[in-house]
Amino acid sequence: MVALAGAIAFYVVYKSVGIGDRSLLVLLNGLTSAGLYFLLASGFTLVFGLVRVTNLAHGGIYLIGGYIALTAQRTTGNWLASAAAGAAFSAVLSIALYLVLRRLRGDGLRETMFTLGAAIVIADQVLARWGGVPSDLDPPSLLSGSIGLPGSDLLYPKFRLAVVGVALTVGIALWAVMHRTRFGTTIRASVDDRDMVSILGIRVELVFAAAFGLAGALAGIAGAAGGTYLSLAQGEDNRILLASLIVVIAGGLGSIGGAAAASVIVGLVEAFAQTHHPILSVLMTFGTLIAILALRPNGLFGRRADARL
Repeated sequence: MVALAGAIAFYVVYKSVGIGDRSLLVLLNGLTSAGLYFLLASGFTLVFGLVRVTNLAHGGIYLIGGYIALTAQRTTGNWLASAAAGAAFSAVLSIALYLVLRRLRGDGLRETMFTLGAAIVIADQVLARWGGVPSDLDPPSLLSGSIGLPGSDLLYPKFRLAVVGVALTVGIALWAVMHRTRFGTTIRASVDDRDMVSILGIRVELVFAAAFGLAGALAGIAGAAGGTYLSLAQGEDNRILLASLIVVIAGGLGSIGGAAAASVIVGLVEAFAQTHHPILSVLMTFGTLIAILALRPNGLFGRRADARL
């Protein structure tokens, strides 16, 4: 295994040297993708890994949150206000989905079918309201344009670097919420022993609804960010959902740290594969997931099926 890891590392270095300073662009593109994947996967981790609800509509929430942000920006011209609008709408929509899902709790098949149907409805409504032509948001004026890369004549968009910073900030804040606040403690305790928490007078359903709302807000922010440096288009919800599923599973269910680590790995592998082996990029991404699960069946930071944050 060590020999295989060494061979892979040598191959990556060899390919990177071959394209010179463009390898820095590949690295930054991978980290930017990792930031976007983490924004979505961190919320997915809350509902999928902790609340134990299969929400396949999470990609649709990402997409419609991005379009709401796009509409708000066309009205206000302010990116931050637009992202907040997208996050708020996505949070409300996620809570509405949970109000139905709680009646299906414990039935994985019905949860899957309901959220899959919700994803299809959301995609159809997005198509009817905004059409099928790809659209994108304008970055805030402070983050428009590009900056020079050290030791190179190449330029890189400021907004993409900002996405990485936002992902880091969200990761630290989410960890602090889950480990340093009563809300986070209640969520983890509710997953472990829901009946005992209810006996203590805590309304578990409200706690789980709040977790869904937080996950939806993160998806909305991710939609605004993705719609700014990529684009908003039909099919993006499925692509981003698949990527976040890979991240959540590879990182370990319920683990914010695992989601962060897996996001970086998946983002870098995807960027490298799309640069050097575009035809095999999907195969290499899934191959990475298979390799991780072969070595650690519960994911990078997973301990058991009830992996902790």
